[in-house]
Amino acid sequence: MDGVDLDLKAGEVIVRLTHDESASWPCPECGRSCGLYDHQPKRRWRHLDTCQLRTILEAEPPRSNCPDHGAKAVKLPWAEPGSRFTALFERLASDWLLAASQKAVAERLHLSWDEVHTIQERAVKRGLERRKAEPVAHIGVDEKSFTRGHHYFTLVNDLDRGRVLFVGEHRTAETLDEFWSSLTEAQIEAVRAVAMDMWDPYVNSTLNHLPDARRKIVFDKFHIAKHLSEAVDQVRRRENKHLKARGDERLAGTRYDWLRHPGKMDPADRKEFAALRDSNLKTARAWALKEGMMAFFEYFYERPARRHYRGWRSWATRCRLKPIVEKARMIHRRFENIITYLRHRITNATSESINSKVQWVKYTARGFRSTRNFITAIYFHCGGRPYADDPLNCRNAQTFSAKIVKQASYGRGSAISFLPNPPRVLAPGRIRVSRSYCRDFGRGTDIDGMPVFTARAGKNSLEPTLQPL
Repeated sequence: MDGVDLDLKAGEVIVRLTHDESASWPCPECGRSCGLYDHQPKRRWRHLDTCQLRTILEAEPPRSNCPDHGAKAVKLPWAEPGSRFTALFERLASDWLLAASQKAVAERLHLSWDEVHTIQERAVKRGLERRKAEPVAHIGVDEKSFTRGHHYFTLVNDLDRGRVLFVGEHRTAETLDEFWSSLTEAQIEAVRAVAMDMWDPYVNSTLNHLPDARRKIVFDKFHIAKHLSEAVDQVRRRENKHLKARGDERLAGTRYDWLRHPGKMDPADRKEFAALRDSNLKTARAWALKEGMMAFFEYFYERPARRHYRGWRSWATRCRLKPIVEKARMIHRRFENIITYLRHRITNATSESINSKVQWVKYTARGFRSTRNFITAIYFHCGGRPYADDPLNCRNAQTFSAKIVKQASYGRGSAISFLPNPPRVLAPGRIRVSRSYCRDFGRGTDIDGMPVFTARAGKNSLEPTLQPL
């Protein structure tokens, strides 16, 4: 460290960095230790704040003189190439982005929207590069709408870990082909089951890429329930229209009663619904057929399950309720990939949970400028922790930051020479002092952005006093 300057007017603490003249530099291409070629123009990086002041690192990045690759800019220990923020600051911003919108984070950290978005994009890029070719046993395929109309995205999820593996625009077979093509042979062999709805493009893509796919595709039972519930509602609407013409109001206002599970009703509502359920209404018959099909998923053995299904299908196809008959025919065409549920016992419930989180991302952002930004946000919030991890694995960055603070604490005439004692390091790179509220000088933060020290102004000067823990 060459020195520290305080610019109260700009609200900045500027830390000037330099290096030993005899230092050698590794080539960023081959890692060979080389001599110094020259320096790049002076650059600035935003670091974690010092009290209420922005901390700025200033340095002239050196270039190594490699005999094989020529002059190359060396990799700095505190920031990624091309970034104007230190690794620890990007980690802080990433943690904020997990809980708030980009606009809110930009306002709190005094950044522009584009700067915050660039930090998020770099986090997603790091996450994709760090993602190892690890096996995934259970996969869920689902779609998510982007705007009104028929503009969809395909989401492929890890059902065991609850994370997004792939996001592709549109819901075509070609979109899902991109995901299967990105897997290694070992990963494809490790897939034991795939949960999806009955969308033919997804089915065809999986059959073309996954060995023994006919035994591994599982049609989601909640989509089966959704189709049957739609049929029950269609029957109810038609019957309610005929009953009202005769002055019978029994079905008026009962739409959601037929869609809810009786066990989740209040005792009074359950008693009223029991009277309707046990009546001779067509809607009651349609509801009983729906519940009969859902009882199929309670079986554990295939033979009794098939016997149950044959009885249900016989009843459903002769019930003279057109919506139910149509759904029964659809289920029969897909039955061999419905009964696979008994073998794998998976559903797309995890995918629906991820979809809810994606919806929260859409609501928080109040929309996205482009589909690319939407995909980036999905990966960042739903792709797992690696997308918001420390930019440089932050081990070197933490050590570097601790060295700067330690050196600055002993500097004479420097902006932060007011530290009475070197701060105690309780964990690698974590500096903790008093957590008390500071009215005049603000708070200091650790690498996770949590408040770790505060300072108070002295009576006759700007020199703060800190109380180590």
